Order: sequence, then C-alpha cells, then structure tokens
Amino acid sequence: MTFTTRPELRGTFGAVASTHWLASASGMAVLERGGNAFDAACAAGFVLQVVEPHLNGPGGDLPAVFWSAERGEPLVLCAQGVAPAAATIERYRALGHELVPGTGLLAACVPGSFGGWLLLLEQFGTWRLEDVLEFAIDYADRGYPVVAGIPAVIGRVEPLLREWPGSAELYLPAPAPGSTFRNPQLAATWRRLLDEARGGSREEELERARRVYYEGFVAEEIDRFSREHGGLLTGEDLTGWRATIEAPVTVDYRGLTVCKTGAWGQGPAALQQLRLLEGFDVAALSDAELVHVTTEAAKLAFADRDANYGDSGEVPLERLLSREYADERRALIDEDASSELRPGSGRLPRLRVESSLSGLGVGEPTQGDTVHLDVADRFGNLLSATPSGGWLQSSPTIPALGWPLGSRAQMFWLEEGLPSSLAPRKRPRTTLSPGLVLRGGEPWLAYGTPGGDQQEQWALHVLLRHVDQGLNLQEAIDAPDWHTDHLISSFYPRHVEPRSLAVESRFGDEVIEDLRGRGHDVTVLPPWSLGRVSAVSREGDQIRAGANPRLMQGYAVAR
Repeated sequence: MTFTTRPELRGTFGAVASTHWLASASGMAVLERGGNAFDAACAAGFVLQVVEPHLNGPGGDLPAVFWSAERGEPLVLCAQGVAPAAATIERYRALGHELVPGTGLLAACVPGSFGGWLLLLEQFGTWRLEDVLEFAIDYADRGYPVVAGIPAVIGRVEPLLREWPGSAELYLPAPAPGSTFRNPQLAATWRRLLDEARGGSREEELERARRVYYEGFVAEEIDRFSREHGGLLTGEDLTGWRATIEAPVTVDYRGLTVCKTGAWGQGPAALQQLRLLEGFDVAALSDAELVHVTTEAAKLAFADRDANYGDSGEVPLERLLSREYADERRALIDEDASSELRPGSGRLPRLRVESSLSGLGVGEPTQGDTVHLDVADRFGNLLSATPSGGWLQSSPTIPALGWPLGSRAQMFWLEEGLPSSLAPRKRPRTTLSPGLVLRGGEPWLAYGTPGGDQQEQWALHVLLRHVDQGLNLQEAIDAPDWHTDHLISSFYPRHVEPRSLAVESRFGDEVIEDLRGRGHDVTVLPPWSLGRVSAVSREGDQIRAGANPRLMQGYAVAR
C-alpha cells in the first residue's frame, strides 16, 4: 500500500474538497441539511472569502465548471467582471503606465464573484441566500483561526498596507498564526444586504440581493471610494454587468471528455497540452521524462495562450485544439529544453518593464493567491470552482464594506491589436481554471488548484497521474510536483523566465541531474511546496475525494 498524507475519502452521500477546512466543513453541513452541490458550493465559497482574505474576497472574480443533473450537461459559470467603461489604453498611457498596475484601484474590474454565486444559487440551488451566507457571516462576526499565510502576506506587504488607511486599521498589526481574527464590517455589510433583500420568494430575494450589491449601497460605496482615490470603476459599470452561463470548451483524452472555460480564461491551455500528450505513452515515462515532456508541452501551449487567448471572437480555438495542429507542434518537442517562446499562430505582446515597479503587492505568488473548491452530491451534481481576486494586498480595503476590490485588469495589455488588449467592458484573460471531466458522457471528476500561471500545470499533472498512471486521487495530489515559468507571466510586471523549471526536492538527485542535463534551469524547492490541488470524483456508486496537504490547511470531507 502506498503511503499518502491522508486517505482518499470514499462515501455514497456527498463530498466537499477545498483549500480550507472551514469551507469544506461548511459545504458538507449544507449537504447534510438537505442542500445540493450548488447550495454547498455557494456556502463554502462565501466562507473562503472570509477565512482566506489574502487569497480571495467579495471584490474578486469566479469561474466554475459543473454538471447539472437536472439539465444533464456540462456548463461554465463566468463571473469574471469586465473592465470599466473608462478603462482605455489611452487613459492608462496618459497616466504614465506601460502596463496596468498590479495593485490599487487602477487594476480593478467589476467584482464578479457575488453575482456569480447568486446566479448559481438561483438557477441550480435550492437554499435562500440568508441560509447560505450564515456560515460566512458567523466567521466574520465571531472570528476564525488565522492560517499562517495571512500574517506572512501582511508582513511582506506591510509598507503598502500602511498607505491604505482602511487596510491598516483592519490588518495591522498582523494577527498571529492560530489567533482568532474578526471582520465585523464584512459581517455588517452582508447583514444589511440581506435586510434590504428580504421578502417574497427565494428567487425574488436573490434578484433583490443582486440589485442591492450592483445597484444599491454596495455599488454606491464602491463608486464613491473609487472616485475619491483615483480609480476608474463606477457604479454604472456594476449596474451594467451580469454573470453568465456558457458552454464549456472540450477535448477528448484517453476516452474522457475534459471540460474547461473558453479562451477568456487559460483553460484551453490544458486542453492543448492534453492534445500534445496524446502522442506519448505517459504511463511508461520515467519521472525525468514525465517532467521534461510535460514542461515542453506546457511551453508550447502557453506560448499559444499568450499570443491568442482573450475575450475576443477571433481566437482560433478550433485549430488550436485540433489533432492536426497538435501533431505539428508535438514535432517541436525533443530531448533538450527549449529556450524559445514559440506560438504556432498569433502575435506575442512586446514585453516592457514598468519603471515605477515598487516590489510590493506585485502579481500573484506561485503558491497561489486564489482558492479552490469541488463538490459532489447524492443527486448527481458535480462542481469545480476557482474563486480569486479581491485579496487584502491587491487594493485598499473599503472601510464601509470591509473588503477591497480586485486587480484582475493587470492581465490586459496596453498594446493595440492583441486578443487580450485592454478595452472598455472587456473581460481580462484570467488565469482561473477549474476543471470537469466526463466519462462515457457522465460526470466523473471535478478538480483544480490555485496558483496563477501554474494552475494549468499543477492540476494537469494530477490529472495525468490519476488517468495515465492509475494513482488514486490522494496519491496523485501527494506526488511530487513541478512547473515552469517559461511563459509570459499573467501578473505585473509580466516577466518571462526562459528554461526555468521548479521541482520539489522529493524527486531526488538523479531525476534533478537528468533534467539539468537536458538544459532545464532547475530550481529545487522544499519537499511539500508546489501544487494545491483538490478533487472529487464519482466511481460507480461511490463518491471519492482528495485534498492538498501542502500549507496544512486544505481538506476534504465525504461520507
């Protein structure tokens, strides 16, 4: 029997896996009280905004990929907010920017997560919003235990937080790991919203709650704060936005159907990698060969991402995901590490260096300023969601609300003619990438991870270990991980690290030296430092789950 950090959980009733034990427990409590996977996901998602404020928040964004048993099909929730109407390339250049800043109000898009959770709850859930929000309000009001990552982030960006009065009042001095932390203003915001939305049917309350947020006192406070502090986001931007339900983009791999978001996210990069890897006997590869081949495939897929993806109707996904194209691109993979950025079509952005770079609050750490959750229920529903944005270090806390806006606009380019060029009311090409896999046309696996540009590497590796190597979910999650930054970073200041390869030390000296011999610039990291994947699956009449042990906070619950 292979040792794992925890068992692969198995049951028949339901399962919740996420990046924080309190969110997983809250989601499972919803299932136990008769809720379905969508009710549970919403409750867990709102809890994650409270207990992991350095990784996501109410001002952030949200994609989900899911199977609705009632509709009998895979679907995508897009709750990625758009750029403000005033956000033009010319406006940013007039302010002296060559890149959209990585922090502050100029990086804000419309906050989409609240609208996304409400749309999911309205169309697919069964609970009232007040019941769903009960868990998050309780943790915000009465407090929750502080994970080590919160004071670590606060310590790293403390000079930046001191420039933001609302943030300094809430987060400084940094709370000690394990201490109890409260955000009473966040609790008060949700209670006021519920009070103003109360009455009538469940659906009527949800629609009123949406209007309270996007047209009422929340939008008014965002508008006022943004105008007073030099932002571009206005109340009109919030009023004009709605979350949407879309069809997924899919490819078949080893008889499975892998479902991802469209090219407004980086999900198709996983699908392109799978197309490339179809041509290899992944199960027969040694550890060094597996790392090398997947890294070279990632370089090709991410080069195509950086040259082609965006909120544009001109993304040539049909060709990029075709087997013919994959055959052409696979021929570029050989025994040596490539040092080139090689898109097969499109044009790469011109890389620049932002002269005003301060080093504080820059980008998204590879360990992930994001959260993730997966849910399966006894009714046949299956969901994967990757909320992010609105981090405590991304933007000033709005004192009257208790949380900051997001900074996803940094993923736009201030260069004309690219699929991801900045334009008003356009979605930024996000890194957030939940995953759903069908087997025989039925829901089988929901999976994903935080991690910025690493999401479609870490999550892909777990999928390969599960599908090709036959590891169970927990074995696949526990296995040593790796990634490359040989891509244009999605985060300010948009750097590239050619031939870079980060690996966990558990691979051992022989594998590491083999990779260096192939030309990879290898950085060896601590043994449990890369990847934050969680997953739930259906196997016959069983529901199974696994969660990430790294950072010692992810957890799965199942029975």
